[in-house]
Amino acid sequence: MPDLIGKRIVLGLTGGIACYKSAELLRRLQDEGAKVDVVMTEAATRFITEATFQALSGRPVWVDAWDARMANRMAHINLARSADAILVAPASTDFLARITHGLADDLLTALCVARGAVPLLVAPAMNHEMWTHAATQRNARQLLADGVQLIGPAEGEQACGETGSGRMMEADQILRALIAFFQPKRLAGRTVLITAGPTSETIDPVRVLTNRSSGRMGYALARACAEAGACVTLVSGPVSLPCPDGVTRIAVDSARQMHAAVMRQAATVDLFLAVAAVADWGVANPSAQKLKKSAQAPLPPLQFVPNPDILADVAALPGGPWCMGFAAETEHLHEHAQAKRLRKGVELIVGNLAQEAMGAEDTELVLFDDQGAHPLPRQGKLQAARELVLEISRRLPPAPSVATAPL
Repeated sequence: MPDLIGKRIVLGLTGGIACYKSAELLRRLQDEGAKVDVVMTEAATRFITEATFQALSGRPVWVDAWDARMANRMAHINLARSADAILVAPASTDFLARITHGLADDLLTALCVARGAVPLLVAPAMNHEMWTHAATQRNARQLLADGVQLIGPAEGEQACGETGSGRMMEADQILRALIAFFQPKRLAGRTVLITAGPTSETIDPVRVLTNRSSGRMGYALARACAEAGACVTLVSGPVSLPCPDGVTRIAVDSARQMHAAVMRQAATVDLFLAVAAVADWGVANPSAQKLKKSAQAPLPPLQFVPNPDILADVAALPGGPWCMGFAAETEHLHEHAQAKRLRKGVELIVGNLAQEAMGAEDTELVLFDDQGAHPLPRQGKLQAARELVLEISRRLPPAPSVATAPL
């Protein structure tokens, strides 16, 4: 299901070559179900035309604060107050300076000042010297203090031929940031440690034992936790997925590497979510050289040793984090998942059928706790992850209050 259905977005453009990215951004916003009104500064029209955005949006494009198409000639009021959010991409150096100081000398700045409680998100785009200038950095800090959300900027090659920070984020990154903005902040202030993906157990320098886990569920849960306001660390086995925005990833291969990485972090986090498909056994006698196939010399037998139990070890920590695990089964899901929950000593286990979930884009999860089994509908893994975040937030103990000094 599209994430922005029913949302009305004002997309503002200021002068900059990054305006070409905003055309793609507009299409992506519409793909997610948003209704978009485009407002351009005069400088923006030097880089891309109004006609482009009118054709893409199928709606009028606004440039002039005195545009007679608005019945009361108060576009800065009407557009701002009817929006769920104002997103300015690209946001130039000059624009950041003007809204920092409440200037309202064109339609875009005027509607930003007149927006009331409507959220404002800006994606800076400028030369790296302009972005790192003391005045721009001062303006950025003030905007953050005023409740404006900055998306980026990124580092990379710029239109001027130089390289550095100040490049506007790509359309898909801006879109994800906007979607995340609208997600309820159910885990605000929490620190979360997540494992994801398969592990890889070495046989020789070119061969490994692994499993069919794609890592999609763990990565979706990392994204959903970050969207919910958590500070997320993701310990990941070998996958081909990009790291979710705002998430710190620690890459590992084997179960023992994953165990070591988790135990270094576990005592300092609020939640531990064990989603990885961890190998139960490792190879005790890996070969230092590639094992050669030969009829005269058959392969030596592999010797196996049990891998450490990551979830059980974290759950046993004194004063450790709240823990949740996954149970990927092929049969008797309810019996095996509840047995695993009790064996690991955790409050919640999330179960699914491995043959239906591994490698798939969607999943059907069942939550197991002291009260029994709670099935969730079959849905995309990101939607399932968001629903799982809701269920986790309902089970968490209250966040510790921050003590304040007496007046």
